[in-house]
Amino acid sequence: SSGINAEYGGHPMAAVITRREVADRFHANRPEYFNTYGGNNVSMAVGLAVLDVIESEGLIEHARDVGDLMLEQLKLLQEKHSVMGDVRGIGLFLGIEFVKCRSTREPDEATAVAVKKEMYRNRIIVSTEGKHNNIIKLKPPMVFDKGNVWHFIEQFDRAVTMVTSE
Repeated sequence: SSGINAEYGGHPMAAVITRREVADRFHANRPEYFNTYGGNNVSMAVGLAVLDVIESEGLIEHARDVGDLMLEQLKLLQEKHSVMGDVRGIGLFLGIEFVKCRSTREPDEATAVAVKKEMYRNRIIVSTEGKHNNIIKLKPPMVFDKGNVWHFIEQFDRAVTMVTSE
């Protein structure tokens, strides 16, 4: 995190979030928990300020609304492109699975990678993930808006069409 801090001007933070039963079990076994930034008053103040911005600017609602539109539009593209096996996600964190055949769900890494490269050529950054590297993962920044969704969908449709017609 110090490299991120120095390069991007961020502030180092860490958190552990879990269910009560997991935390109780953790404490019952008495393991020592150490965290470089745990209990740092400056880090806690920075974290609270970030949470205040998330709430005051409605960023959770924004991610949900924009993500819902993106998911809806991707599902429409899924009907058009048989190589899109599954489209899933929540908020602005979405995944598009590429398959050779929907009924067998055989992974199609080559198509996923080719679509990713075509999106790069159009200056849109996506990544491929998954055990078979056949899932295009989307995680745009919070400034991503509905206008960006329409641009992305147009370019994604074009990329998938181009790659699958070769």
